[in-house]
Amino acid sequence: MTTPPPVNVNAALASFDDVYSPRIVARVNDYDVRIAHTLGDHVWHVHDHTDEFFLVLDGRFDVTVRTGGEERTVVLHAGDTFVVPAGVEHKPSSPGGSILMFEPSGTSTTGNVPEGDVPGHIDSTTGHELRP
Repeated sequence: MTTPPPVNVNAALASFDDVYSPRIVARVNDYDVRIAHTLGDHVWHVHDHTDEFFLVLDGRFDVTVRTGGEERTVVLHAGDTFVVPAGVEHKPSSPGGSILMFEPSGTSTTGNVPEGDVPGHIDSTTGHELRP
């Protein structure tokens, strides 16, 4: 078995411009490590069976969560991490930045939202392979 080469996250981010269209930079056991550019609003969605981990690499990234009928927005800056627990409805948004996500392979970026209800600026995907 060969080991994969290291990936420079900054170079990987510079290799694509798509917003909310994550690239898989590594795999750890049954998890993907994904990076994405962020800008504008994502959609309200939920991941019923998995937590979602975010690390802000650059800029600002906000996550509004709905729990117990109430909404609160968590404002994150470069270096901040946040975990949305499984089953919690959330809506990311950003004035611009980039994030790293850690989640089980095959997890959709739009959770429970049917593909027909996803706005065109959001890629409903389980992640794209990073191309050199």
